[in-house]
Amino acid sequence: MSDSVRATRRRLSAHGPAALLAMLVPALAFPIGLLLLQDDDRFNWLARPHDYPWQFWIVALCGAVATVAGVIDWHIHRSGTTIVGRREHRAHVAALAGGGIPLFLSMAVASLLPRPAQMLIPVLIALIATVILICYDEFLFHRRCRWGEVLAHRILTFGNGLAFLGWAQWCFGRGGAGA
Repeated sequence: MSDSVRATRRRLSAHGPAALLAMLVPALAFPIGLLLLQDDDRFNWLARPHDYPWQFWIVALCGAVATVAGVIDWHIHRSGTTIVGRREHRAHVAALAGGGIPLFLSMAVASLLPRPAQMLIPVLIALIATVILICYDEFLFHRRCRWGEVLAHRILTFGNGLAFLGWAQWCFGRGGAGA
């Protein structure tokens, strides 16, 4: 492939920092939030990783794997080997910033409440919106992707899904803050 074609594809594929930042918000905010909660009596177990609920290890493992896959996917989009048009870029940002971040924030609020079930409907609304946005992006734009990019998408999607399920089980199944 010529340098001019690669440069054109790189320009068209330029997700810029918006998509990367939107993808990294939960990956960075979750551990930062835990660090900020260490002095809260409801979360005194945070000082002892061996006391972490098993669900948090699921969140950590699946979330980390999903984040790595997302960074790989973002790099593929920026590499010049694929073309990401404006509509596809908007779909990515909508799924990440319009779906994933509100879902993360609603789960964070639910985790801090004495009765997290109060947030169940907002969490489910954010979850449904996120799934719709991801499906739109996957079914409309990613049918033409090569196997490596498809694999990165699947790992990103399923990893984040499993991380969400771990967090939701801890939050809603064990009573939320401090449980």
